Amino acid sequence: MSDQLSLGLDFGTESVRALLVDLQGRERGVAVVKYKHGQITEFLPGTNEKLPPDFALQDPQDWVDATADAVREALTKVPASAGDVIGIGVDFTSCTMLPALADGTPLSLTEKWRGEKYAWPKLWKHHAAIAQTDRINALARERNEPWLDRYGGIIGLEWFFPKMFETLERAPTVFDATQVWLEAGDWFVWHLVGGDAAQLPRSTCQAGYKGMWSREEGFPSNSFLKALHPKLEHVVAEKMPGRFLAPGERAGGLTAAMAERFGLRPGTPVSAAIIDAHAGVPGAGANEPDTLVMVMGTSSCHMLNSAVGKKVPGIAGIVKEGILPGFYGYETGQAAVGDAFEWIRRLLGSPDFSTLSAQASKLPSGSDGVRCVDWFNGCRTPLMNGALTGSFTGLTLNHGPAHLFRSVLEASACGLRWIVETLRNGGVPVRRFVATGGLPHHSPLFLQICADVLNEDIIVPESKQGPALGAAILGALAAGAFPDANSAIKAMTQLGASRTVSPHPESARICERLYSDYLALTTKMSKP
Repeated sequence: MSDQLSLGLDFGTESVRALLVDLQGRERGVAVVKYKHGQITEFLPGTNEKLPPDFALQDPQDWVDATADAVREALTKVPASAGDVIGIGVDFTSCTMLPALADGTPLSLTEKWRGEKYAWPKLWKHHAAIAQTDRINALARERNEPWLDRYGGIIGLEWFFPKMFETLERAPTVFDATQVWLEAGDWFVWHLVGGDAAQLPRSTCQAGYKGMWSREEGFPSNSFLKALHPKLEHVVAEKMPGRFLAPGERAGGLTAAMAERFGLRPGTPVSAAIIDAHAGVPGAGANEPDTLVMVMGTSSCHMLNSAVGKKVPGIAGIVKEGILPGFYGYETGQAAVGDAFEWIRRLLGSPDFSTLSAQASKLPSGSDGVRCVDWFNGCRTPLMNGALTGSFTGLTLNHGPAHLFRSVLEASACGLRWIVETLRNGGVPVRRFVATGGLPHHSPLFLQICADVLNEDIIVPESKQGPALGAAILGALAAGAFPDANSAIKAMTQLGASRTVSPHPESARICERLYSDYLALTTKMSKP
């Protein structure tokens, strides 16, 4: 068994990570490769067309090319043959979605459509569907649609149907040419295993959290979609084919072409996809209820498994068995975290984070009166409003760059506490906190501020590969290496060490006032 490896493919906003682990969870090889085009936010490749300010696109060829390089590099770091890799798991940003032809070819990779911006995959942070999102929400409330309660009474502009609806209204010829609409994670798994569109493996995780789908009710009804736009009435039947599989279920075997590209064995089992942040739950070893797993990176996504199923206003994702079997899975998030930290660093002209963090760490909690609202990419939870904007207040001539930087970190921590209190006030217990992703390892100051604002201990697993490890666990499950998800998580995370970040009592006391100020500002700024 020690010679058997599972491959986790973790697709982020800027790069893909390939992680090879054995069935005890020991990391044997890892590689990270950046996408050639990264986030396409300024100009459309090829045409050099200036993109609107709310656009965020990606190139699907980047996903394939970067993955091939990453897998081959990871394989060089471990003495193993292609046959030692028994399974592949895939996690992906969501909702990143794209239009494709029936054979799986993305429209953006065809000569006819490559010069049309609406034919390209929309990255999760694409925020140009505000008007369409508002109309979906208004119509759903007017009709009292039953699925709306699962999302706290409102859906987000980053989701599947708003982005598809945007293309229909802004580029109807692209909509008409599209034969298959699908999430990028599903597209990549489909690309790995092949098959016709009817067998396309759609992830219940992605569909449940970003596509208003449930196993009991399916997608929104034809009558709702028709009321939204006549061309949407039959879009599910006509342009969204496939079969639904839970993460960890076998989607198929690796095709010969992709096996040759990656240096792996044809037929290697591939798991259905999972949202990148959600993969952090098994990757962090969090198989018990009431544990908030905070995947902190460019944005932050927080997941909670609970034995309690509650409809909590403002919580935009409550999916039964959406993360792990036997539990209700709650998803919350913050739209700009690492993105906001990088933005303020650039704005301040600081050479690096370490210098700015060192200066900010010398300041007292509360940033000497500087307050910030962290809505620099809108507010995801609990307001689900991508149009909201951030702000600073309390500035004087006595404040410097470190005050602004620390206030952004504190605002992000306050936003996290707001999410926790929303869950608790809704009757969902939150008793334990685990932080994973890149930020917990790269920004100890931010983790300490979070602990102080929450006034709670935060456990940080030693592994920096939380989502990638979670994907590898799902790959092992798809290969049949374990009887169930609980067994796989226990076996493949048992060796992981962790550290605990505890609140400083005096800072926690000051942060009560800081949090009160934050809530007051958000109340004022969210009013029309």
